[in-house]
Amino acid sequence: MENRFIYLNTCNTCKRIQKELHLPESVILQNTKEEPVTEEQVDFLKDQAGSYEALFNRRSQQYRGRGLHEQELSEKDYRSLLLDHYSFIKRPILILDGVAFIGNSKKTVAAAAQALGNE
Repeated sequence: MENRFIYLNTCNTCKRIQKELHLPESVILQNTKEEPVTEEQVDFLKDQAGSYEALFNRRSQQYRGRGLHEQELSEKDYRSLLLDHYSFIKRPILILDGVAFIGNSKKTVAAAAQALGNE
């Protein structure tokens, strides 16, 4: 998997983290609204995170809007939803040298910064 930063360009948190990380030019920027994640990417990220559910963003307006909060979702459902709408993927995601840093927790951002040599 090539080095890439998967984000949403309307997300202020993504923009802030992108600035903080000082991404090298070799990292491909992927705005999920314009270039949704592929099946290959979702499957790779699932392997990194341990499950499709771990990649799922429950803060998406689509989550409540579709009544998903009232349903029992399977891994198959999560995978399908991740591929269906860009807002369901947790973000941002940095893929660097075959390792994915998923989400915006301080711990994850710090680990990504360390991997980039930006401690």
